[in-house]
Amino acid sequence: MELRLAPTTMPVSVRPAMVPRAAAGNPADDGIDAGFSGALKSALHAVSASQNQAAGLQREVQMENPAVSLEETMVSIQKAQIGFQATLHVRNRMVQAYTDIMNMQV
Repeated sequence: MELRLAPTTMPVSVRPAMVPRAAAGNPADDGIDAGFSGALKSALHAVSASQNQAAGLQREVQMENPAVSLEETMVSIQKAQIGFQATLHVRNRMVQAYTDIMNMQV
């Protein structure tokens, strides 16, 4: 199964910057995080933030905070789990591609 996402169909947290870095007011980067590595880095940060949010909500539910609902916590945990699984699949595909390239005969 092959999954390709155009920048307009990607989740907002994973989308690569649509505006060049220099035009966005950050000339120090000059497009260093552009392309696949930037998208992967932002995806990893988004997954990490999602996991941290889920852990925080879980902690609040365990402390019986009335402002945090169990439903919201469960949805957040599932989102974090799905994001982690997607990241794991990307990592596995990258390792497999690297292994295939290394095993090519020159």
